Amino acid sequence: MERRSARALTEPAPDEGSLALIFASAVRAPDHGRLRPWRFLTVRGAARERFGELLATHLQRTQPQSSAETLQRERLKAFRAPLIVVVAAHCNPAVKIPVIEQILSAGAAAHAVMLAALALGYNAMWKTGGAAYDDTVKAALGLEPGDAIVGFLYLGTEAGEQPHFAHSEWRELVREFS
Repeated sequence: MERRSARALTEPAPDEGSLALIFASAVRAPDHGRLRPWRFLTVRGAARERFGELLATHLQRTQPQSSAETLQRERLKAFRAPLIVVVAAHCNPAVKIPVIEQILSAGAAAHAVMLAALALGYNAMWKTGGAAYDDTVKAALGLEPGDAIVGFLYLGTEAGEQPHFAHSEWRELVREFS
């Protein structure tokens, strides 16, 4: 009931034991056809610099007019948190399960990562952007063109004040079919 996206994340990131629990939770996501479409790639330490460069290179390639300042801001996105989990769906169009269901399963796994991180005392934010949909970025991350990155999940310890939401906010989003 208290899950919400973090505004700022810092060290510590989930340790190996926590990550094992987080990923064990993620693979319990609904999975029509038992395809196990989820793929997880962790980015931490010095790899964040390479990930930031990948984001900046994507931006420069797709928006060549980007200023040096804009490209540097793009690089710094990799340092929003001490750990990034790239969540992707390995899509198989040859099976009877529609690709959209395979992608939704990976999305459910991503949400499970966020819930498990919160349960273990961490928090997360889920980001995408143009790089998530780019075949060159996918290839650099070891994914195939037909795979779908559903999110870049930034994990760490929440810094700063945490906003509180009323538990009744859902009411405005639900209506009855009649």
